[in-house]
Amino acid sequence: MDKRSPRIEPSHRDFFLQQHVFFVASAAPGARVNVSPRSTDCFRVLRENAVAYLDRTGSENETAAHLRVDGRMTIMFCAFAGPPRTVRLYGHGTVHHRLSKSYADLLAEHFGGTAPLGARQFVQLDVELVLRSCGFGVPLFDYRAERTVLDDWSKRSGPAGIEAFWRERNTRSIDGLPTGLFEDDEAKTTI
Repeated sequence: MDKRSPRIEPSHRDFFLQQHVFFVASAAPGARVNVSPRSTDCFRVLRENAVAYLDRTGSENETAAHLRVDGRMTIMFCAFAGPPRTVRLYGHGTVHHRLSKSYADLLAEHFGGTAPLGARQFVQLDVELVLRSCGFGVPLFDYRAERTVLDDWSKRSGPAGIEAFWRERNTRSIDGLPTGLFEDDEAKTTI
């Protein structure tokens, strides 16, 4: 029922492109396990052993905090329409903060150099194992549309409001771990 691969195959990539949502899981010793849904419009396959997604503002910033401490991350795609299938990508993640050269490079290569308002970082997963399983237990759902709530909030808040929100809610995980969101800012001011 399951099929393992050390790399992302073309069939995996095709499957990812057909989905509308994926889930990111991360953890750190002594901290809560976090699972977050993400829209696939921000997901990119970088090469056969690496993927990344453009991470937009959220209530917390758990994945970034966990990756600083532990590095382990899993991304999961489920087929909510069509034939049943689940694909998990296991590996270690890296955060590319919005002021870093690596962020600018990823943005230029994979998003035409333009980030949506509220983009705070890229999260990259270096894939060590791809596991395809049946997905027989995943229910069928009909996709209707993307939500506009985050875009609407970002426009209302503007860059200053978004940064204030980040400073208030995104610099520490719910367990108090630092996320590193403003490290690049601090490094630039000390030079």
